[in-house]
Amino acid sequence: MKHRKRVEWTRLDNAAKIFPPTSNERDTKVFRFACELFQPVDPVILQEALDETIEIFPLYKSVLRKGVFWYYFETSSLRPVVEEEALPVCARIYNENRRNLLFRVFYYRNRINLEIYHALSDGTGALWFMKSLLYQYLIRKYKDSFGENLPKFDYEASISQKMDDSFLRHYTGKRLSLTVKGERAYHIRGTRKEENRMQLVEGKMSVKAVLKAAHEYDTTLTVFLTALFMHSIYKSMTERGKKRPVIISVPVNLRNYFESESARNFFGTVNIGYHFGKNSTDFKDIIISVNGSFNNELTEERLKNHMERLAALEHNVFTRAVPLALKDITLQLANRVNERGITAALSNVGKITIPAEFAPYIRQFDVFTSARRPQICMCSYGDNLVVSFTSPFTDTDIQKTFFQALTRKGIDVIIAANL
Repeated sequence: MKHRKRVEWTRLDNAAKIFPPTSNERDTKVFRFACELFQPVDPVILQEALDETIEIFPLYKSVLRKGVFWYYFETSSLRPVVEEEALPVCARIYNENRRNLLFRVFYYRNRINLEIYHALSDGTGALWFMKSLLYQYLIRKYKDSFGENLPKFDYEASISQKMDDSFLRHYTGKRLSLTVKGERAYHIRGTRKEENRMQLVEGKMSVKAVLKAAHEYDTTLTVFLTALFMHSIYKSMTERGKKRPVIISVPVNLRNYFESESARNFFGTVNIGYHFGKNSTDFKDIIISVNGSFNNELTEERLKNHMERLAALEHNVFTRAVPLALKDITLQLANRVNERGITAALSNVGKITIPAEFAPYIRQFDVFTSARRPQICMCSYGDNLVVSFTSPFTDTDIQKTFFQALTRKGIDVIIAANL
């Protein structure tokens, strides 16, 4: 008599629940990390590295399933296969009519690309997977150079720590008002690209040069570029559009504020707004306002309250009893309401570090995401800062204004695009 293998399943974390009912061909909820090497990628070794890495991150073996009341991850016997890049950037991964893994690894010349469906992980968790993949690849590719002295890897979380639902662990049940008033934002319009493809424009520049420009305004790199993004949007606004504020949604890595080694989602978002129709358009004044907004929003108390509000909906007895089909409709409506209060988004992954022994093999990293609206993602490696714009629209005026403003400040920018 044959015994059926026990199927393991995991509930989605609090942040992940919004993605399945709101992702589609137009908004795939997929993001990409890319690493450019100095030498062409060896696909055979990359496959070996991936086979090892997926054993370190067991959740990546999962497929997404629909239950009566919730979506859930189910462990599968599927194994990822490395392929040469052939799909549009951030193409759809999750489709409820297919049973497939929620990430893909592929290569093109010197680049290794990792694309992930956001329900599986956030940027920090995905970066840990990417760095693990690179570690396994490089120690195999250049084993003769390392010999017995393998570089030390900086992410040594246990399996249980990687699988931790940190939203659930930090939830206290604190009673808070579930309604938070938000202002309707200015929305960017444009002609969409054919076949729902993303417009990608990347600018590569010196971290030191951008920091120097930011310090001239006595502010941080993130505040400086957020204000510049806002100002670039303002330059393309009509007079009628200036009746609404420009509001930038900024993801926040909650691991910087609350203990967590989770490789799953553990992020929040803050909205940074500026009303050009009511306030000064001088860049210094925009920076002062944006800096104040970041200082107000990025406190442990504010972020904790935001987490508590989101988790309270999940723990509500009535909500838990509602069938998934009705939950989907509710989440879709809630997402539309939330979208009204957002103009664009900006995500700063920050400084990417690797063992010093790997420096001779890695040229740069970059990160970008699918987007319903223009969005900036950025990361740095060494002195290379890569700022990536993705947009569903053909128009690139905002991108041009943004990068031209940087060059006028004496910053050399190398532009690349998928036009």
